[in-house]
Amino acid sequence: MTQTVTRENIQAVFIDRDGATPRTNASVACVSDGRVLLVQLKEVCASMGAMKIKLTSVMVDDQDKALRFYTEVLGFVKKTDFPVGKYRWITVASPEGPDDIELALEPNENPAAKAYQKAMREQGIPLTAFFVGDIHREFERLKALGVRFAMEPTAMGQQTIAMFDDTCGNLIRIVQT
Repeated sequence: MTQTVTRENIQAVFIDRDGATPRTNASVACVSDGRVLLVQLKEVCASMGAMKIKLTSVMVDDQDKALRFYTEVLGFVKKTDFPVGKYRWITVASPEGPDDIELALEPNENPAAKAYQKAMREQGIPLTAFFVGDIHREFERLKALGVRFAMEPTAMGQQTIAMFDDTCGNLIRIVQT
């Protein structure tokens, strides 16, 4: 089987002897402008139709309060906000991350969702995690803004984690690797 993938003006030809899907980290010879290059492919998955995370969500007990917290305190930017029945479809994104990855602030009106959120909080389990460049600086910044932490920055192997209350029913972890 031969599969051709074009990425940034380089054409890579995968030759698969046994009919299986080519590995995305395979080294291949590429021809571009008459020169032969050896390229270590690491992110061809997108070109081959691999699944991506574009949207995830957190359940919130008050969408207006959540939007204020996630934008004014955490520093995310509002991407979408429009009515959907008696609620709104609200998403936020990192101003420094990929433009196409969003976090939905979903109303927590389903009894099963409320029970899940309550159980996670009671057990001290964060609903999601966000990565930061300097966890100690972020901890001090958020603390100065009145954010309540359930766990101060703590070294865990090769990463440092902290956990805070998002004021909307969730514990959120921040991580520095």
